[in-house]
Amino acid sequence: MVLIGIGSNRGDSIRTVLRSIECLRRFAAGDVRASSLWRTSPVDCPPGSADFVNAVVAFESREGLTADALLAELKALEREFGRQMPWVRNAPRELDLDLLVFGDEHRDADHFVLPHPRATTRRFVLAPAAEVVPALRWPGTQTTVAELLARLDDGERVERIDSLGEREAR
Repeated sequence: MVLIGIGSNRGDSIRTVLRSIECLRRFAAGDVRASSLWRTSPVDCPPGSADFVNAVVAFESREGLTADALLAELKALEREFGRQMPWVRNAPRELDLDLLVFGDEHRDADHFVLPHPRATTRRFVLAPAAEVVPALRWPGTQTTVAELLARLDDGERVERIDSLGEREAR
C-alpha cells in the first residue's frame, strides 16, 4: 500500500489538489482511493501563511515502481505544478506531495525517511488518511491510522470541504 499526502496553500489550491490526484493515478496498479478535501490550519509555517487544502490518496503501486522512483516522480510533479526550487521547509507552496508510506518499507536517509517521520502527529494527514485506510497499521507499529487519529491531542483545525471549497454539512 502506498499512501501519499497532498497539500497546497498557494494559488487555486482546490483545483491543484484535485488535478494532482488525477496525475497520481499513473503510479497505481488499479484503483486509487482519494479522501475528501480538507481545509487545514498551517502547521509550523511562517506567520500569516494561508490555510492549506489537504487530501490523501492510497493505492497499490504499479509493478516495478520503487519508493525512490516514486519520490523522484512526486518531486517532478510538484515542479510541474509550479513549486519553486530550492524548497523551503513549511513555506507556502503550490503543491506538496509527501510519500507517507510505501508498503512496509523503512528508510532513514538524509533526503528520504519512510514512513514519513511526522505524519502520525499531524491531524491534516491522519484525518484524510482515516477516510481511505482507517484500518491500515502504520508501519513499525501495531497502531491503525484511525487509532493514531483518535489519540491526537493538538490544536490543529481541520474541516472537510466539498470540491467547491465550501464546508460540508455534518
